[in-house]
Parts: sequence; C-alpha cells; structure tokens
Amino acid sequence: GTAVVLAVRDSNSAQRLNTHPTPGKPPVGTSTPAPANMALVAYTSCDSLLAGLRGHTAAQVGPYGLAGGSMGYGVASGAALRGPVAAIPASAAANGAGSATSAPDHSGTNVQEVGVGEPDVVETDGRRIVSISNAVLRIVDVPEHKITGTLDLSMYAGAQSAELLMSGSRVLVLLGNDYSGGPVVYAYPRMSGTGSTFLLVDIAGPARVLDTLHTSGGYVDARMVGHTARLVVQSGPQLSFPMLPDRSTNEQRTARNRSIVSHAPLSAWQPTFSVTSAGGATEQSVPCTSVRHPAHYTGTSMLTVFTVDLTGDLQDTEPISVAADGATVYASATSLYVAGPQYGARSAATQLHRFDISGSGKPRYVGSGRVPGTLLNSYSMSEYADTLRVVTTHWPGYFGGPVPMPMPVDAPTTSAAGGSGVMSGAPTSGGSNDTSVYTLDPKTLAVEGHVGGLGRGEQVHAVRFLGPLGYVVTFRSVDPLYVVDLHDPAHPRTAGELTITGYSDYLHPLPDGRLLGVGQNVDSASRVTGLQVSLFDVTNPAEPTRLARVTRAHSPSETPIDPHAFLYWPATSLAVVPIDSWDPAQSGAAIAIHVGAHDLSVLGIVRNPAVTTTGGYNSGISRTLVIGDQLWTMSSSGLQADDIASLQREAWVAFR
Repeated sequence: GTAVVLAVRDSNSAQRLNTHPTPGKPPVGTSTPAPANMALVAYTSCDSLLAGLRGHTAAQVGPYGLAGGSMGYGVASGAALRGPVAAIPASAAANGAGSATSAPDHSGTNVQEVGVGEPDVVETDGRRIVSISNAVLRIVDVPEHKITGTLDLSMYAGAQSAELLMSGSRVLVLLGNDYSGGPVVYAYPRMSGTGSTFLLVDIAGPARVLDTLHTSGGYVDARMVGHTARLVVQSGPQLSFPMLPDRSTNEQRTARNRSIVSHAPLSAWQPTFSVTSAGGATEQSVPCTSVRHPAHYTGTSMLTVFTVDLTGDLQDTEPISVAADGATVYASATSLYVAGPQYGARSAATQLHRFDISGSGKPRYVGSGRVPGTLLNSYSMSEYADTLRVVTTHWPGYFGGPVPMPMPVDAPTTSAAGGSGVMSGAPTSGGSNDTSVYTLDPKTLAVEGHVGGLGRGEQVHAVRFLGPLGYVVTFRSVDPLYVVDLHDPAHPRTAGELTITGYSDYLHPLPDGRLLGVGQNVDSASRVTGLQVSLFDVTNPAEPTRLARVTRAHSPSETPIDPHAFLYWPATSLAVVPIDSWDPAQSGAAIAIHVGAHDLSVLGIVRNPAVTTTGGYNSGISRTLVIGDQLWTMSSSGLQADDIASLQREAWVAFR
C-alpha cells in the first residue's frame, strides 16, 4: 500500500508515534538521538594534521589492515545512493543557465531543488542538445535535427559512466572513477576508485577540452548553483600492510600495522590533484590549513570539495577537505551537505557535514552532526526555513545483511544481485527497524525535533519534502505513504496515512495539492506485477486519497526509477516514464501519460529504433526532453523527436 499521510487515529497510535515526546526523554520505541558533534577544528600546521591522522587511523587498524578492509590498501565506508519544496516548474529545473532568448520553451533535468543543478547524461538550452552516450559527447542542433559536434571520451578512465553539467557554452564532464590500479576506496554502493577526472569543455564551436582536473579521490557527486559547481570526492589513505607469517598472532599483526601507520608520511592521507591546460600540468596538494575535522573521526577517509566556475577555468578550484567519510550529497541554494553512514557493532548512524556555499568562492565548512539510522538517498535530506530535515531508518543490531526485494512475477529465479530477489548491502526488512524524521538546526546540526515509528519492520522506498510537509513511502507487504507535518520543527508530527497496494519509488509535486507517485504494483504475495503511476490528492494532509492510477502489467522495473529519467511538462500536463524491465520485449520504451485534475490517461507508448551501436548496445529510452512542440527521447543509439500532441515521429538522430 501507499501511505500518503499518517493520522494519529487512536491512543495506541499516539503512543506508538509519540509525536510530542516528553522534554528530556527519547520518543517511545525509537532510538535516542545522538548529540551533534559540532567542534569546528582546523589544523594549524602540517605536523598537527599528520599527528591527528596517524592517531585516529591507528585506532582503526586490526590484524588485517583497516577495519572492514583488506591487506595492501586503506578502505573507507560510505553510502552513495543517488539519487525532491514547492512544485518544480520544468523549465526552472534545468542545469543550464545560458539559454538564448530566442530558444523555445524547454524542459531541463528533473532536480531535487529548484535552481540547484545535478549532473546528468543529457542537457539542453532549447537550441542544442548535449548528451553523453557510449563514451562520446555529442552536440545536436535542435532545429536542424543533426549532430554538429562530437568529443571522444574513450581515452579517459570512467568514460562509460560520465555525466555532465552545462552552463551557457561550457560543459563540465564528470567522468566515472578510475579502477585501473592502485589503492581503492570502497563507498557502498558506488566504488570510489583510484582517482577521478573532470573536463571543462567549450562547445561554442567545435567541442574542445579547455582544462582537465584529476583528483586522487573517487568522485562522489556534484551540485551546481548558477555557473558554480561543487565537486565532492572521497579518498582513503594509501597504506600498505604486508602479510606476516602465519605463525604471527593477531596481536603481533595489529602491532605491526599500527607501527606502519605511525610512520606513514602525510602524503598517505593528503588529497592531491593536478590541472592540465594549454600551459601544461601542475601538481598540487590540498593545503594543510584547508583540512578540517569533526570532533569524532576515523582518519580512514577524506572528503574534498572542489569549486569550479564554468565561465572560468580549472586553475583555481579552491579545495577544502574534511577528515570524514561520506558519499550522499544534497544541496540547497546556500548549503552543501555530505552524509556518510557510521556502522557500529550494535547499530548504524549517519554523520552529516555541512558546507556554506552561499558565495561563489571557496566553501566554508560549518560543522558536523549525527543522527541514528541510515539514509535512503539524497532525497532523505532537505533544508527549508532554516531547518534541516532528515529521514533515516534505524536498524538495531545491524552490521550488514540482505534486503528482501519484491520479486517480479515470472522474473528469473536468480537476480542480478546474486540471489532470489535479495539485494545485498542493506539491512533486512521485517525486524524491529523503524523510520524517523529528524529536524536539525543547520547552524549547529543539533537535533531540534524528532518523530519516529514510521514503517515498523518496513523498508523506505521514497522520500519527498515539499515546503513544511514531508512524504515518506515504506513497503513490506502493503505500502504506507506518510505525510509528516513540519510546521513546528521542534515538534514534528505525522498528519495522516494512506495505505494501498503497490509502492512508489519516486514522488513528484504537482499543482493544486496533488502528488504523482511512480513505482511498482504488487499482488497479494508482494510480487511485483508491473509499473504503477498514482495520482494523489494531498490538499488535506489528514485525509489523503488516491485519485487515479495507471498500471502496465508484465513490465516491472528491477530498480527504482532514476528521478532524472522522469519528465513532467506542466504546459500540457504531460508525464513521461521510461519502462525498464527484466523482459527485453517489454523494456526500452517510454509511457506518456496525461495528468488530469482527477485522472490519469495513457497517451501512448514511444519507442526509439533499436539500433545497436559500435562499442555499445541499445539500452532503450533513458531520458526524455521537451523542446517547443516536440518530445525528444534519448537512448544509447540516438535521439528521436516526436510531435508532443500526436507522439508521431518527426526526426531521428542516430548516434554513430
């Protein structure tokens, strides 16, 4: 079922949710919020930096290297799920900021916060479409329906997973991580490699690389406000722990490893980067005085934030580092948050780090805080009205394990995760876990309020904050969608609940108090039976209703929808959802839906030509755009332009 608003319906519910806890006491049935760790500590010298990192890293060393790692290199943990308060106008959500006045109305990347750009594989300014597919950046002239420029990225490591940010005639290409060799930092589920590369590309004429930035840390995520991008990378210490003879005891091995840490040079931890331009290459390190640390840290991971002005160059990225772990990134127009899980022997928590990005220059590290439980993705965080809101799930006794995932009907018995519908790397549903919403003061990251008890024994599938309200979808056998009232940050409370079959993986705001949910329909045995798109009326938080739904049988998606793949075009009330399925015959298309005031109607199914490209394959439609009166759909084999009203094909631009 899908719960939109959770109302306290009786005294038992009130006790279970405890939305107004007694001062000084934790809410009933939930974990006690951890105090914020806001010591803003800057290293005054390289000697103090090295001493601090050596001491904290040594405390993490065991007989076989760093905790959770293996011999030969350092390992840091993270949780890099990627992954929306008012309705988001489609044209205002674009990453690009350089559209000409003559350009037709156009959609942009579907982003979490209006005005905060997110990396994606395609962007448009209405006159041209810039995309990355099969390690090639392409520029398509929209009126002419033809490719006018290309840039081969295959020479760079990580090109197959490259993304881009666009501002005017400048594109910042964010390449995936390099796994070619050397120390590796693991950040579940994204594996941060031995380094990352970023390209500043000019597309005013033939596409050309202006500058190249290579970092020692693995790329985590990026956000852009205006033409200023913030790049977050994570690095681990480059430490070698040689194997000792089998007759050595664990105590001897641990002592040897700690000795190695205590004699390691600063270069083992200090983030480095290089910039290559027409004038040559420069090698640099993050200055010791630009490294900060929270009150409690491990020394096994370093977060670095680089600042890139897309109208300038990469010569001065003004990096700032924090000795901390983190791999989930969220940003408002003025703050950048990086969150990382902290796993203990009995439970897990999330550490939050805030950077002030209100200016265009170097960000300012504000501090760190901590809340119990782990995040779903970046949508689990939201800054609004001088309050940070965070949704976490608390898993008592968790230190790793599988999550039962709903199995598609007639799906293969062995899933890509290596089991029968079980995805490893996250906690098991059905236990004593529950989900909470925390409110924090952004200036101190101290917990101000808390409401828990949502989705007992269930797994969170979607979170969306819209102004003073929060929406949380949990699922096990039915799907509750909770609405949380956050008007009073010190006393958040659940307002209502709607329980239906199926669940939503993504929630999108619509005008007039409506909400669109995109996810899966399930049967009575909790098996996925197909795609489900639901229209909710949430004008009254205490009495949400589902007005309509569209289902598509036998085409269930194996993974939650990427929000960047979703399109809503307000001018014609058009929603477009790519269909991703384990069944190739059902996959590779996009369903176009008209969103009425009280109903949903299918306009048609759009398919791109199934053309296999050299060095790649046809993955089906992955992105959709609106430019003027055309709906553009992108697959790995090309871009197709259809009439937005009739959905009839008008042009096909093949990627060759």
